[in-house]
Amino acid sequence: MRSIAYAAVLCMTLIAGTVRAAPTVTLRLHDHAFSAEVATDDLSRAQGLMNRTHLAADRGMLFVFRHSEPRWFWMKNTLIPLDILFFDSTRRLVSMQTDVPPCRQTPCPTYPSGEAARYALELAAGTAARIGARIGDQLSIEGDVGPVH
Repeated sequence: MRSIAYAAVLCMTLIAGTVRAAPTVTLRLHDHAFSAEVATDDLSRAQGLMNRTHLAADRGMLFVFRHSEPRWFWMKNTLIPLDILFFDSTRRLVSMQTDVPPCRQTPCPTYPSGEAARYALELAAGTAARIGARIGDQLSIEGDVGPVH
């Protein structure tokens, strides 16, 4: 019995050691601060905010890409409406998709940046309007986003 318990603890320890929590950074946009998880690789960007049932008003997810180019987001398996804000390589707000609803049909619609973007920020729907975000606003990132793949 003891060996089974030891094996279970060892397996949980190994699994926990390989699962990394997403790094977080503090973002400032239009005089408002947000704590954001950071998605810097294909897997974390694809997962995004899927299967979440709530996103606090001061939270978000920052998607970081290696290069600036037009981006398209979709809401597959995303359960909450979001604002998607797109930023260029200088972190200047270039476009917004606001009040984007969860996907309720197949195929899911896509939401384009319309401009080349290197960063995308997902916030709870209505946040962009609440804080008065405008094209040209500058995004400040406090903390290390880590390597981008």
